[in-house]
Amino acid sequence: MNEMDFRVTSNDGTTIAYDRKGSGPAVVLVGGALDDGAENAPLVPALAEHFTVYNYARRGRGASGFTEPYAVEREIEDLDALIAEAGGSAHLFGASSGGALALEAAAGSAIDTIAVWEVPYAVGDDIRPRFEEYIADTRHAFDAGRDEEVLELFMRLSGASDDNIAARKAAGKQTSHWADSVALAPTLVHDSVFHNRYQLPTDRLATVTQPVLVTTGGPITVPYMAGLPSDFFDRAADELADLLPHAQRETLDGPDHVVDPQTIGPLLLRFFSSEH
Repeated sequence: MNEMDFRVTSNDGTTIAYDRKGSGPAVVLVGGALDDGAENAPLVPALAEHFTVYNYARRGRGASGFTEPYAVEREIEDLDALIAEAGGSAHLFGASSGGALALEAAAGSAIDTIAVWEVPYAVGDDIRPRFEEYIADTRHAFDAGRDEEVLELFMRLSGASDDNIAARKAAGKQTSHWADSVALAPTLVHDSVFHNRYQLPTDRLATVTQPVLVTTGGPITVPYMAGLPSDFFDRAADELADLLPHAQRETLDGPDHVVDPQTIGPLLLRFFSSEH
């Protein structure tokens, strides 16, 4: 589990864990699926010389608490609590599903600008049936308390084979990695809720007034995502850029789906520092 040094209390009493580093205007990093803040952590040094960077574990993840029932509004309240702690306004960077959450918060939160990385909206009739089946299957497994099955369904959606999953499970059991991932599996079901079943919420996106930087790494090449169309993230990003009133679209060269701070860090520094 990714330990963090600071805590803030959300509106419903849930404790949200975060780290803070740097000085200057606030930037909040919003993690994606199966991330307790560890995946965004390498981005902190790339931004901290010019910004105060808040990297947090979303509710139900890592050192943060969780209060039933899950609701999108509670996740937005968590962000609001962090933004209040940061002085009342902030820039947001959302990776993967964290980008969808950042856009959900845009309407009512004190957000200056938003940057998102490879938001996984499922655009295209060729993949909609797979995502609908995934949503139904993970909900069924979650309701039955089979968290490991939820995780395996997510891996298969991306393209992992049974052999891949077995190898990951065997390797992960030598450390805490597999158990940590299983502990995060219920948040995959939560993600499908605020993701609007992985469909673009077109009407709401059209009302986002903040400047938004929409980024991807180009065609998918990593083996663990080989089950998705190679343009999966680009499809969603292009649609987002068309729907958002104040969008800037950028394609970076070659990063993994996990954020590469050397590649995206300079772009974020420019975007968050610009006059829009």
